[in-house]
Amino acid sequence: MVELKAEEIFKEFRQHSVAEFFKKNRQMLGYSGMTRSLVTIVHEYVTNSLDACEEAGILPDIEVRITEAGENRYRVMVSDNGPGIPKNYIGKVLATILAGTKFHRYMQQRGQQGIGGSGCTLFSQITTGKPIAATSMTGTGKGYTCTISLDTVHNKPVIGDYKELDGLKRGLTIEGEFAEIKYENSDHGVYEYLRRTALSNPHAQIKFTDPTGQEYAFLRAIEAMPLRPKAIKPHPLGLTVNDLIDFAQVSESRKLSSFMTDTFSRFSQDKVNEIAGIATSVNMGKAPKDITWDDAEALIKAFKSVKWIAPDATSVIPIGEEQVKIAMKNILNPEFMNVVERKPKVFRGGVPFIVEAAVAYGGNAGKKTDEGYEGNLLRFANRVPLLFDSGTCAITAASKNMDWKRYNIDIEAQPISIFVNVSSVYIPYSGVGKEAISQESEVVDEIKLAIMEAARGVQRYISGKLQVSHETSKYKTIIRYTEQLSKDLSDLTGEDREAIDRSLEKLVAKHYPKAYVGEEEEAIEKSEDTSGESDEGGEN
Repeated sequence: MVELKAEEIFKEFRQHSVAEFFKKNRQMLGYSGMTRSLVTIVHEYVTNSLDACEEAGILPDIEVRITEAGENRYRVMVSDNGPGIPKNYIGKVLATILAGTKFHRYMQQRGQQGIGGSGCTLFSQITTGKPIAATSMTGTGKGYTCTISLDTVHNKPVIGDYKELDGLKRGLTIEGEFAEIKYENSDHGVYEYLRRTALSNPHAQIKFTDPTGQEYAFLRAIEAMPLRPKAIKPHPLGLTVNDLIDFAQVSESRKLSSFMTDTFSRFSQDKVNEIAGIATSVNMGKAPKDITWDDAEALIKAFKSVKWIAPDATSVIPIGEEQVKIAMKNILNPEFMNVVERKPKVFRGGVPFIVEAAVAYGGNAGKKTDEGYEGNLLRFANRVPLLFDSGTCAITAASKNMDWKRYNIDIEAQPISIFVNVSSVYIPYSGVGKEAISQESEVVDEIKLAIMEAARGVQRYISGKLQVSHETSKYKTIIRYTEQLSKDLSDLTGEDREAIDRSLEKLVAKHYPKAYVGEEEEAIEKSEDTSGESDEGGEN
């Protein structure tokens, strides 16, 4: 065997762009199966539209149209009524990976990395060789249309066919042709994704046309914009040693003491003094850039040993209890539901997050099966549906760890829907495809507590139904014998049989009041149905 020198080996050394990396590893962006790839495309464009509309204070009107263009080949068009994109930014937004308005801001948004829209352009390019077409109108009478492709070697946009447009229309329309994708009307398809998007975004209106030409409309349930999250400082709890050093290296503060009050939320001068009294080995007067690993370890340990005010929730805006109720009634129309919104918590990195959970029973909740019904889990992160990778998700883990029988819930046989939305400045996704939340212990525990709280309300309702059913069964069993008993007593005593019958009925009703009320309501309903039929017959 011939030995090679280092110089020979390193002749093949090359530096590659991040676009080239994702070109070879497209599965990391969510393009790992034909059905999933199509949902990923729709997901990226729709979430960008929702974010843009909300940031501009516009109630979103979104249209999605999918047209068949060949075997496993489709044209996808997504249009919105948002503010549009300035012409000098369109290439950076749709054809420059890791560029955007979101990653560097400490506030809640659906997108995070600045990959999604550019990833779609890349996927179109590598499966069809065609660019993406975009039309942007600002509503001021001016706009433009162009094609966009991605120079993967340099991770730069290539703009073509640019043309100025006139018109008062407002919004962005993106259209592209994609291959190696497939449309399916299933629990993991585009229709279900948009249905769940409407569930978690009741202020949005979505029109969808599938490849057969069938049109669907998810109407707006709330005529009000959700509150806008505000950028905040990170919370001291949850910070790691490395986080603290990274913040210190870019700080412009002159001393560690002022660095902490300037950089982190809930940090007053009194809190600095308290920390200094615990981390006595750290010189609070030194420059932040001079902090050592030992200094940072001592400070993080001190952070964890003192009490803190809860994180500022203005950076995280959940859907809201009332909005979830309205949306679930609009989409699922359950017989009963219980919605819970937990208080803000923090996890690794000092990142605040809020968990909302709801358990819905009956109506259109759950999934229909050949045997009847079974429960289904509706997972969301920052209002975005998560349809794939459920096995690795924190929401799935929390739900599976529940003792559902304790709540009189049979998750495998009842029409139950479990809704969970995690809102955060930074969602700890388990992959770049953003389809599952990493199983951070703080997040899993908080999700489980939220589901348990929501399940308790449904438990009370189901228990009440079971009690009424049990009483009704006993009531009907006993009442069957009163007719014969009243006849026998009348024969023996000579008393009026109808009077005895009424007395016995009252006695039974006294012991089973819920069943008796149910019987009365049922009788009234039957009477109303009968009277309606006779009226109709009379008119004829």
